[in-house]
Amino acid sequence: MSTIAPVHVIGAGLAGSEAAWQLAQRGVPVHLYEMRPEQTTPAHQTGHCAELVCSNSLRSDDPQRNAVGLLHQEMRLLDSVIMMAADRHRLPAGGALAVDREGFSAWISEQVHNHPLIQLRRQEMQEPAQEGITLIASGPLTSPALSHWLENRLGPQLSFYDALAPIVSYDSIDFGQCWKQSRYDKGGDDYINCPMNKAQYETFIDALLNGEQTPLKSFEAIQYFEGCLPIEVMATRGRETLRFGPMKPVGLFNPHQGGKTPHAVVQLRQDNQLGTLWNMVGFQTKLTWPAQRTIFRTIPGLEQAEFLRLGAIHRNLFINSPRLLTPHLSLQGQENVFFAGQITGVEGYVESAASGLLAGHFIAQQVLHGQINDLPPATTALGALLAHVTSGANAATFQPMNVNFGLFPELPHSTRKMDRKAALSQRALQDLQQWIGKNA
Repeated sequence: MSTIAPVHVIGAGLAGSEAAWQLAQRGVPVHLYEMRPEQTTPAHQTGHCAELVCSNSLRSDDPQRNAVGLLHQEMRLLDSVIMMAADRHRLPAGGALAVDREGFSAWISEQVHNHPLIQLRRQEMQEPAQEGITLIASGPLTSPALSHWLENRLGPQLSFYDALAPIVSYDSIDFGQCWKQSRYDKGGDDYINCPMNKAQYETFIDALLNGEQTPLKSFEAIQYFEGCLPIEVMATRGRETLRFGPMKPVGLFNPHQGGKTPHAVVQLRQDNQLGTLWNMVGFQTKLTWPAQRTIFRTIPGLEQAEFLRLGAIHRNLFINSPRLLTPHLSLQGQENVFFAGQITGVEGYVESAASGLLAGHFIAQQVLHGQINDLPPATTALGALLAHVTSGANAATFQPMNVNFGLFPELPHSTRKMDRKAALSQRALQDLQQWIGKNA
C-alpha cells in the first residue's frame, strides 16, 4: 500500500479526470470527488466522468495549421487519457476530432474507476480538504457552496455565459433536400448540409432576431465567450454575419440543384457512434424551446425534425488566474491548493484537459520530489496556454481563450506567412520532446 498521502481532486470533468490519471500513473494516490449524479448541474445529463456537455467535437486535429491540433499531439506525447479516449471513440468529421460522446465519457469513467490508485467519491466538496494537496477542477458550473468558498477566499468572481446547440434525430432529416458532404470534400461526407436560398435565409434571420429568448436570472451584465456566441446574438451583428460564420456555403455543392453552391447552409455533425444523433454546428442558442422548434423547423430538410436535445444557456464561472495563481497553477499564498480546467479561464474541452494534465504533472513533482521543476517551454501549446492563464501582465484584461498561435513567441528567423504555423508546430514538438526527456 502506498505511503504517499492522497491528493484531493474536486471535479471529475475533463480537467479533473486527466489530472487524476496523470497523478495515479506516476504513483500518487488520488481521491477524486464528483457530486454528480447525486447533485446535478444545469448542463450535465449523466454521472460519467469527463462528460461533454456542449459539442462532441475537440476541433481540428491538424497540428500543422491549427494550434488545438498541435495541443492534441502534445497531449498524446504525455499519455493523456482524454486523448486516448478521443482516439478510441473518433467519429467521421472531416479534419476535426469528433467523438461518440457517450462512449468517450463511459470509457474514461471505466479507466478512472478501475485504476488502483484512484478512489472516485460521489460527494460534493464545499471547500478544499483540511490536509494535503487539493486540486480544484470543478469547472465552470461549480456548485453554489464551493463558489461561496471561492468568493470568500478570492473575492468576487468573473463569469461569462455559454450556450448549447440542439441535437436532431437522423431519421427525421429530409434527404430530398439535404445531402452529405464536407467542405471541398475534405473528409468525404462527414456533414449533413441543409441549403437555403436568399429568401429563405432572409426569413430565417428575421425569425432569429424576433425570436423569444430565455430570460436570465442574473444580477450582472451578460458577457458571452466570443468563440461560442448564441446564433441569435451573431445575427444582431449584421445580416450577413452567419453567412460568413457557421452558415457559410463555401466548398459545398448541392446535388439536388445540379451542384450549385447555396446562398447559405446549416451543417449537422454526427454526435454518436450509431449515427442516430446529429448536432447543429454553431447553433448554440438562448432562444426559448418553443421558439427553437418553430424557427429551426423552417430550415429546409428539418421541417419534421425531432429534437432530442434543444439549446440552452448557462452561466460559466472563472477566476482571474493571472492575478491569483502561480506559474505552477497553485494559489498564491495557499500553495497546497491548485486549480485546473475552465475555472482557470482556459476555454474548450482540450484546453481544459490540458490544464488538468499540467496540474497533475506539477502536483506529482511536488509530492514525489518536494519541488516543481521546469515549466513546459512557452514555445509549446501547453506552455503558451499556461502562460496565458498565469502571466500577471494579463490580469487587467483577462478573458477565457482557446489556444491559438497568437499566444506563441515569434520564430527567431523570418518565415513566409503561409509556412509560419507549420514552423511554430515543428518547433513546439521538438521543444516538448526535449522537455519530456528532462522530466521523464
